[in-house]
Amino acid sequence: MYKDPSYFIQGVLDNNRLTLARTITLIESTLQTHQDIARNVISELLPHTGKAVRLGITGVPGAGKSTFIESFGNMLTGLGYRVAVLAIDPSSTRSGGSILGDKTRMEKLAINDMAFIRPSPSGGSLGGVARKTRETMLLCEAAGFDVIIVETVGVGQSETTVASMVDFFMVLQISGAGDELQGIKKGVLEVADAIVVNKADGDNVTRAKLAKKQYETALHLVTPSSPNWSPPVMTCSALEEIGLEEAWETIKQHKKIMSATGELDEKRKDQAMSWMWFLVKEGLENWFYNNEEIKKVLPTITAAVESGKKAPTRAADELVSVLGSDLLF
Repeated sequence: MYKDPSYFIQGVLDNNRLTLARTITLIESTLQTHQDIARNVISELLPHTGKAVRLGITGVPGAGKSTFIESFGNMLTGLGYRVAVLAIDPSSTRSGGSILGDKTRMEKLAINDMAFIRPSPSGGSLGGVARKTRETMLLCEAAGFDVIIVETVGVGQSETTVASMVDFFMVLQISGAGDELQGIKKGVLEVADAIVVNKADGDNVTRAKLAKKQYETALHLVTPSSPNWSPPVMTCSALEEIGLEEAWETIKQHKKIMSATGELDEKRKDQAMSWMWFLVKEGLENWFYNNEEIKKVLPTITAAVESGKKAPTRAADELVSVLGSDLLF
């Protein structure tokens, strides 16, 4: 049963939650037999994708990402949308293990029949973004979900990596006692489609409004990623469910403008090409390390470089020459 691609394909199209979860596990597997099946499944499901709103959400630790996503997700399901949350968990750099605690952090959304939460370990890939997040997005779209939310760990290059695979990229911030701009990188401002200052409630409302003005000033110093969209700055309280509707209206307005100008289609085409070249580079790297001739000479060459007996440039040339001779014969 699990070796038959049609089992996964039909199960996803029927929105069978168990089959969807198993299909995601299949594409995350590193076993070659599983990868062969996964490629067939993705190819067959591709015509059924592309209709969902792809939303990326990042934020500094403590910004309330999980609370926001839970409140936002429940609001969307209340409006009749089906929501899938792909929460990228930081994997241990030593053991590769992951806490995978997102379902416990989003208890109400986890039991919502209109929602699907899938925590995935990053596996140490670039920026803490799971290698198979793109494929998982497609599976959820094929299963009929209207909004796909990708939550990043908010560290390293994860923000720009996730921004390269979604339609709308939201940056969650909070107000503090000091300079609000210290906690945000220019690179994040350049890819943000909106900045939302969370926790604007209680005694924090005034500080949140001040932070909003500071972020608006900062955005004026950055060239927008799109000539047709100027990223707005909003305040909200995920805890008190204030400002969530405004955030959703902003996302819908963005999609309307991007679709009308053709920019959304072009963006998705560029993302698909970037994805293809990423997989090509990854495949070449795997092929390199699994090459039998490389395995024979690599320990000796790396030891020579480490000891200073061989220049890195010379070592690289030798390794490439080994691959060249392997290709020739």
